[in-house]
Amino acid sequence: MKKISVVIPAHNEEGNIFLIHQRIKDVFSKLENYHFEIIFVNDGSRDQTQAKIEELAKQFEEVKFIEFSRNFGHQPAVKAGIDSSNANAVISMDADLQHPPELIPELIEKWEEGFDIVYTIRTYPKEISAFKRRTSSLYYKFLSKISDVNLREGGGSDFRLMDSSVVDVVRNMNEADIFLRGLSNWMGFRQTGIRFTAGERASGESSYNLQKMMRFAFTGITAFSVKPLYLAAYLGFIFSAIAVLGYGIYVIHSFVSQTEISGWASLIMTVVFFGGLQLIILGIIGIYLGKIFKQVKERPNYIIRSKNF
Repeated sequence: MKKISVVIPAHNEEGNIFLIHQRIKDVFSKLENYHFEIIFVNDGSRDQTQAKIEELAKQFEEVKFIEFSRNFGHQPAVKAGIDSSNANAVISMDADLQHPPELIPELIEKWEEGFDIVYTIRTYPKEISAFKRRTSSLYYKFLSKISDVNLREGGGSDFRLMDSSVVDVVRNMNEADIFLRGLSNWMGFRQTGIRFTAGERASGESSYNLQKMMRFAFTGITAFSVKPLYLAAYLGFIFSAIAVLGYGIYVIHSFVSQTEISGWASLIMTVVFFGGLQLIILGIIGIYLGKIFKQVKERPNYIIRSKNF
C-alpha cells in the first residue's frame, strides 16, 4: 500500500471543507493499493473553517490539520503541508474545488510511470472573461522571458503531485518569499503535465484581489532572476544616451539657426520623465533589497498554532 498525502491550504473556506473531503474520499475508494490522508492547513481563517476541519477530523482518521497563528499566505500554507507530510507522494490542491479531485487518478498514473513531478495545465471555461484569459497568458509569457524559469501558459497552478524525493528537497528550502510554482520548474527532476478545465468555486469568495495578484506576480519574477536589475541598468544607459544625443542636436541647431535655447515646459516634462524612470529603477532595486532583508533575518515561513498529528 502506497500512501498519498493531499495538502489543502484553506482560508475562509468553511463551505467547502466537507465537500472536498467527500469528493477526495470517493476518488480513493476506487483506487486499489493506495491509502491517503488529507492535510488541511488553516491559513488564519476568520470564519468557521477551523471548527469545520476539527469536526471532520473527529469523524475520519485520515483528516489531519495544521492551524496557523495568523494569515501567512497561500504558498507558506502549501509548504507547511508538504513539510508535515510523510508519504510516498504529495498532492497539493486548493480547497475551493476549482482543482477537480477526480483528476487525482491521472496524476498517480503518471507518477507510477516514473515521473517525479506531475503538474497540471489549467484551461479556463467559456464563462471566464477574455480579459482574465489574456492577462494570465501575458503574465506567464512575461515571467518566462524575464526570469530563469519557463512556466508554460496555464502551468502555474498549485495543483500538482510530487514524489517523496522532491518533497525532501522542498522541505529543506528556507526561502523568505517562497514561490512553489517556480521552484517546481527550477528543481528539474522528471516532469510531465496534465490538462484540466478549472471548475467553479463551490462556495465563498476568492480572497485573491488585484493587489495580491500583483504582489504574487512580482514575487514570481524577482524570486528566480536578476534580469530586472539588468533591465534597469540598460534603461539608464539608453535614456542617458538619448538625452545627451538629443541635447547635442538641439544645441547645434540653436547655433546654426541663431535662436535661443528656450522651452521651460519641455524641460520640466523631461525632468519629470527621467525622475519617474529613476523611481522605477530604485523601486526594482528596493524590491531585491527587501527580499535580502527578509531572508537574512531567517524568520520562519509560518508559525503553527495547533495541529492534530
